[in-house]
Amino acid sequence: MTAAPASSGGTLRVAFAGTPEFAACALDAILQAGYEVPLVLTQPDRPSGRGMKLTPSAVKQLALARGIAVDQPEKLRTAEQRAALAACAPDVLVVAAYGLLLPPAVLALPRLGCINIHASLLPRWRGAAPIHRAIEAGDAETGVTIMQMDEGLDTGAMLLVRRTPILLADTTARLHDRLAALGGEAIVDALGALAAGTLRATPQPDEGVTYAAKIGRAEATIDWTRPAAAIERAVRAFDPFPGAVSVLRDSAIKCWAAQPVDGRGAPGTVLAVDDGGITVACGEGALRLLSLQRAGSKRLPAGEFLRGFAVCVGERFATASPA
Repeated sequence: MTAAPASSGGTLRVAFAGTPEFAACALDAILQAGYEVPLVLTQPDRPSGRGMKLTPSAVKQLALARGIAVDQPEKLRTAEQRAALAACAPDVLVVAAYGLLLPPAVLALPRLGCINIHASLLPRWRGAAPIHRAIEAGDAETGVTIMQMDEGLDTGAMLLVRRTPILLADTTARLHDRLAALGGEAIVDALGALAAGTLRATPQPDEGVTYAAKIGRAEATIDWTRPAAAIERAVRAFDPFPGAVSVLRDSAIKCWAAQPVDGRGAPGTVLAVDDGGITVACGEGALRLLSLQRAGSKRLPAGEFLRGFAVCVGERFATASPA
């Protein structure tokens, strides 16, 4: 499929829908590339921080700083909720981590349809948490797929793909930032091809489909019966949210960095303690905990953590959070 060339001498009117920092990076790239953005859709302001103060999204903050009109409908089901988007008459709607499903009436509204920036190599990791799940699963690489949106969950045809390796030190936070930058580059390339009428769509293959379910706090509890390598990947996948957690002496302790090592013992048992780390037995091998945090404190290297919270060989981490 080849998209029809844009009107107005090849200049696209690009409406944008997105909410968090990942989306703001894409919006910034689109603006820097010189595209006209008549309207930004983003989620309504939400309570945030200790004071639970209503806080605008990263996308809203950027749009207002650039003098772009912002609309924040709770849903897009009614004509009234879609009125601002319809009135701006965009050629295309770019969507990135918006947080709302687009009904058919929205998908059909822009002349050239709606295109999405998805942080995985589709069809692997469709869904809400592709970055977390790719790290957790031990994938060797991931990337960004620019996708023509349809009514399914990340099922639309692929328009452009950009790849990046997943490094051994990558946390979700680090990989997120790299993919956000990659997504900004990719969407600018895709819009250029769309304006030129050279953007071609490739259907997603039926094989290799996986779903990246939303991350829940409960699954961040460390299961010490699992292999050390799998736990270490989960530690990186759950950084910065929700943080891999275990319990020692009724204290919830989050682990932010770890290293698989040789070792054997009952899962959860502390095998060794020194200023460099705490070695804990796993179902297969052992895990050396390098950075930890108690509730109400901050992340600390193991040596500093141990000066405020002594840990002894033979103690045992639990796999359930305190009530």
